Amino acid sequence: MANALQQLIRERLDRKSWSYGDVARRGGIPRSTVHHLATADRVVRMPQAATLEGLSKGLELPLDTVRRAAAEACGIHVYGAPSATAADTGAAPATDPEVDLLIASVQKLSSDDRRHVAALVESLLDRSAREN
Repeated sequence: MANALQQLIRERLDRKSWSYGDVARRGGIPRSTVHHLATADRVVRMPQAATLEGLSKGLELPLDTVRRAAAEACGIHVYGAPSATAADTGAAPATDPEVDLLIASVQKLSSDDRRHVAALVESLLDRSAREN
């Protein structure tokens, strides 16, 4: 069974009669990257932000849509539904997808690792408060 990112890419290619090369050229990313993401049974780690941006541009889809499909393909649940209005108008989504991704990722950590992440966040917030 295809993962969410494979389904998104394949559906778009079929609908627009595009090739991997077409998407790659439009998005400014390697054809091999588009091919890999479209055919890999399992996405082991989240693709780099630049890759997701290029894929979004190449597929002519909102970045949030591509990011959510990639996260799901990695086994990360992103909370909250994307705003249809934001997707249609190109406006910023109601929630920050990076925050959603972080929340979903932290939930997969062990309790010890979550405590380390919490301590890091507290430290960063303290530092930010001192700088302001």
